[in-house]
Amino acid sequence: MAGRRGAGKLMATAAVLTLPLWLGCCAPGSDPSAGRVFTPGSATAERTAPAEGPLVPTPQPQAPPPLETVRTDPPAAQTGTALTDPAQSPQTEPDTGPAGPASSVIAAEVSAPGGATATTPPEPSLRTDPVVTVRPSPTPGSPSPRSSETPDETASGRSAGTGTVTAYYVLIDDGGASGVRFGCNDSLAGIRRTVQGPVEPLPSAMRALLDGTTADGLYNSLAASTLTFLSGSFDGTTVTVYLSGTIRPGGACDFPRVEAQLTQTAVASVGAIRAEVYINGTPLAEALRLN
Repeated sequence: MAGRRGAGKLMATAAVLTLPLWLGCCAPGSDPSAGRVFTPGSATAERTAPAEGPLVPTPQPQAPPPLETVRTDPPAAQTGTALTDPAQSPQTEPDTGPAGPASSVIAAEVSAPGGATATTPPEPSLRTDPVVTVRPSPTPGSPSPRSSETPDETASGRSAGTGTVTAYYVLIDDGGASGVRFGCNDSLAGIRRTVQGPVEPLPSAMRALLDGTTADGLYNSLAASTLTFLSGSFDGTTVTVYLSGTIRPGGACDFPRVEAQLTQTAVASVGAIRAEVYINGTPLAEALRLN
């Protein structure tokens, strides 16, 4: 009897537990996933996922606009059509009237982008006539014109002409009034000398000084000497002169005079800063002491 009662209670309990579930499933518009459902005597609970919201369309990237195709013709496609009519072109005399614009009209067709054809206006062209220089014909019997100096005359003039050089002489006891003062209160003065033949600055100046000539009012301390110019050189600073022969000073005051005349004439001829003079291979100062 007790077993039947226990079984009956068990069945009643099961019916009570399943009835709400069955009613919830059969009820219209019910949402079993709306929340939790707790039943009496049940130790478990069910949690449903939250309801999804309305679907929103995702923006899609738009396709880029189609590229426009531009047609360009190469420069070689440009054509020029000459619209000329030889029969209608006016004829001009080559030697009469000033030059005028050309009679032909040139129209250039240029292919533009997109296949269009543009016509550029013709550019005016200028016609230039050659310049002719008319020389008067020589009169029979009259000599032909010649230049004032022919190459042969120029060469012979240089070889047989004259030139000038500067040689230095002494003004005795001048005290520097007319030139550079030196030695025994003398002055050194440069005199322009005329030489024959081609002029070489250093040799021509030294030969003019050593020829024994003396200008009026001047003293030449080398007049009694017999010196000959052998050679010379110039390195841009120092001029070197080589002489041969005999030097004969006229007294003690002639020593600085001889040295001043030789060195200053050599320096001035080439624009040197200093001069070195040798007589028979001996420096000038030593050669003067020997005399």
